[in-house]
Amino acid sequence: MAVGSRRVLVVGCGPGAAEYVTDAARRAVARAEVLAGSGRLLQLFPQHPGPRIATDGRIPAVADEIAALARSGKTVAVLVAGDPGLYSFARNVVAAVGVEQCEITPGVSSVQVAFARLGLDWAGARVLSAHGRTPETPIEELGRWEKVAVLAGDRAAISWTAAAAERLRQTHAVWLCEDLTLPSERVRQLTPEELARTDAASLAIVLLVRRT
Repeated sequence: MAVGSRRVLVVGCGPGAAEYVTDAARRAVARAEVLAGSGRLLQLFPQHPGPRIATDGRIPAVADEIAALARSGKTVAVLVAGDPGLYSFARNVVAAVGVEQCEITPGVSSVQVAFARLGLDWAGARVLSAHGRTPETPIEELGRWEKVAVLAGDRAAISWTAAAAERLRQTHAVWLCEDLTLPSERVRQLTPEELARTDAASLAIVLLVRRT
């Protein structure tokens, strides 16, 4: 199927701020008849005239709803945070709809922004998600990487990441990056103990960076 004729447009909307939504993403959204995404992402496109489907808290059901809309001939823009290829709702959508029906527009990931804030490249970094899950990589193996980025926006994720930071405290510095690109953005270096006590924002990334 030609790219321009695909019914499900998975659109990476960047790390948070509207200025990080690319022109390509805005063009994809403009082609859609229906928007689907979290409330925060839907607010990035206030002028879109079509109906909206909020994904908050009901991802499997929404993925099925998107698939049904595509089968009926509707074009749906699925808004995902950051880049669709990095621990996003895109995986659920592609599984429900089929990759041949999906056109994916990449976006700026919060991981990219986090490393940029520290003035570091992120070539070879290990990227993990502890948000709503336990990472498959055992904590004791993390020391193999010079740079580790953990998506960690809830209490369980912060606890897991603090334990990883404690394990690596002799070799890696710890940075907590919250609400990147938003007015409330905060980037700070913490000890493992300070991280464990922190109530981090829901949009949070922890970087573990080997000391030089």
